[in-house]
Amino acid sequence: MDRLTKEKRSWNMSRIKGRDTKPEKIVRSILHKAGFRFRLNRKDLPGKPDIVLPKHKSVILVHGCFWHRHPRCKYAYTPKSRVKFWQKKFSENIERDKFVKKELRKKGWKIVIVWECKTKNPEIIKNHLFRYLHR
Repeated sequence: MDRLTKEKRSWNMSRIKGRDTKPEKIVRSILHKAGFRFRLNRKDLPGKPDIVLPKHKSVILVHGCFWHRHPRCKYAYTPKSRVKFWQKKFSENIERDKFVKKELRKKGWKIVIVWECKTKNPEIIKNHLFRYLHR
């Protein structure tokens, strides 16, 4: 049973952004401070990756733990109401993520995934990004 009215739940969900989220801004700030130049949400690439580093032939996907189902993360919970709806939604997201990664790899792009919960500690993200980008 949902504690919110249908209208209030709809309003809450409409406020969830798909781009320029706080975790994305944190990752972009780290990259910019380190001197990396990047593009955002390139429409010509599968899945319109959050951050694209053309010089390094790399994309960075900043995944929300809830929506993309970060394994063993406390933020990847399943709501108690409309369970079947959410299970279907999450499985579709996971399948889409797999497809997008496969297509990007086919085109020769390296993929770095940054999970939302990890952006709480920018130093960890910085090390994670540099490890992949300096290969």
